[in-house]
Order: sequence, then C-alpha cells, then structure tokens
Amino acid sequence: MEEMNQSQQHQNSAIKPIIPIRFIVKLGGAAITCKNEFEKINEEALETVSLQLRQAMMSGSSSGKSLGMDWSKRPGISETPSVDEDFRDQPVFDSGSFIVVHGAGSFGHFQASRSGVHKGGLDQPLVKAGFVATRISVTSLNLEIVRALARECIPSVGMSPFSCGWSTRERNIVSADLSMVTKAIDSGFIPVLHGDAVLDASLDCTILSGDVIIRHIAEQLKPEFVVFLTDVSGVYDSPPTEPNAVLLKEIAVREDGSWFVVKPKLEDMNRQVQITVASHDTTGGMVTKISEAASIAKLGIDVYIVRAGTNDSLRALSGEIRGNTPEDWLGTVIRFVK
Repeated sequence: MEEMNQSQQHQNSAIKPIIPIRFIVKLGGAAITCKNEFEKINEEALETVSLQLRQAMMSGSSSGKSLGMDWSKRPGISETPSVDEDFRDQPVFDSGSFIVVHGAGSFGHFQASRSGVHKGGLDQPLVKAGFVATRISVTSLNLEIVRALARECIPSVGMSPFSCGWSTRERNIVSADLSMVTKAIDSGFIPVLHGDAVLDASLDCTILSGDVIIRHIAEQLKPEFVVFLTDVSGVYDSPPTEPNAVLLKEIAVREDGSWFVVKPKLEDMNRQVQITVASHDTTGGMVTKISEAASIAKLGIDVYIVRAGTNDSLRALSGEIRGNTPEDWLGTVIRFVK
C-alpha cells in the first residue's frame, strides 16, 4: 500500500507545462568547476556552456544582441551595474524551453563527505552542521550558474530541491513537486536545479544527486532528449586517462535495463566498462550517471554524453544528433532498443 501511495505521489507531483520541453541538460560538476580546487568555478568553461545554451535556445531565430540580465554587483568589480534600456525594444523569441540541472563539483561534496550527510543521522551535531554547510555551498554555486546564464540573456531562475519540498526514503525519491518548475517554464523562464541535501524519511537526510533529479524530471515531463555535459568526450571502455581507452559512441538499452555497446564493435564482448569514482564523491560519479541515463533511455528519450564547451556539445544541444548519429560526432549516445 505504501509503495502504491508513493507511486501515486510521483504521478501527481508533476503538472505538465503548456510549453513543450526540448531538452534537459546536466552540467557536470567536473566540467564547470575545478574539481580538485575547493569551491572554484571554471569560469571559462561556464561562460562557454552558457553561450552554447543561448545559441541552442535561439536555434532557428535571429539571436541578435545579447542583453545581460544580471544587474547585481559582481565580486571584485567596483562599478555599479547598469540596466540595458534596449530591453524595451527586445522582441519576444519563440525559442522552445529547456531545463538545467547541475552537479556540485568542488562545491558541496567536501562538506557532505566530511560530515556524513549522505549517510543520514540529523541527531548528530556534525551531520546537522554538514547539512547546513552543504546547502550553503551548492546554492552558492547555483547562484553563480544562474548569473552566468543571465549574462547571456537566458531568463534563468534557480530552484533548490530541498526548498521545493523534494524528499526521499532510503535515498529514493518519494516527493518531488514539479509544479513550480512547470509554472516557471510556462512563464518563459529556464529552471536551474541542482544536486542538494534533502530530508529522508528513513535516514533523516541524504544527498540527492543531479543525475537522479534529471531521471525523475524526464519521467514526468518527457523532453525530446537529454544532454550530459562532462569533462570527457563520453563513456569509455576503461578510464579515459589510459592510452588505449576506447570511446563508446553508441550504447543500446534493453527493456530490462541491461545495456550493450553498439558502436564500436568491441573485440572482447565480455569486457566490462571500467569506472573510476573520486573518493570524495558522495553521489556515485559515472556509475550513477550511466544507470540514470539508461533509465531515461528506456523511456524512449535519447541521452547524449559529451564534453562540455566543444562543437560536439553544441551540436547535441541544438538537436543535430537526434536520429542517426553523425560519424564525426565525438560523444556517447544511449538509446532504447526493443
């Protein structure tokens, strides 16, 4: 009965937007932050990603001048921000909508792992303090990403799962109200969500990863496709730092959730894809990413994993990879097969 109630809660938690969602994009923490430097954003990478998202948003339209929407004071800059009066004559673009979900990278993981937030136990002072510290860190990153998108004239609004009432039981989502997400989309905004510390009915608290968030949103809102922007070109048959690592260009997912490599044809078909996870990563790293991507692909939604800030990522965001994957495209496509 409890499982049935949870299922009904999932179905009722989302009100589909009137405006169709073209895609969901996951900004990988390692792609937009300097993961080995505490709470440091990769400014150049984030700027490039923001520009590409603007280009994808305006695909098929005359993008015109980029009018910044961040009118707040930036750290290290003394000038008072100015409001661009050209907004008065700015045309309204019928650009199609998308949703951004980002990882934490060098934000949040340190606080969560040192305090054990992902394991639960809010009765422990260290865990409770870590919960607060983790949320301070990940929401500060969320703000900076929203600001970067706003500077490219993307009308983005930050949304935290904890503040929206998302919660889990034994780390599985049991409550995830998407009504504010869909209302934001129908109002012409781009929602920007992130991995977050949330309350858990069994553990008291845990960490809800951005990859799990994407899977849930995809189940409920059915985008045309999903793009994972990472710091590598896709999924490899071994750690990509190894000289003989092979990029897996297409992975097929069966009805039962199992998957196999379509391209390239591997000589050793029993060879397992090797995954490395950073010791401080509390959300499962690439293991979670592939698992969630396979779950999304089972819905009939193509998933593209590609290096952020490249021409290949722009092609994926623009929808060019849908259908037959071009031979010269560097990335991994994960698709459902019957």
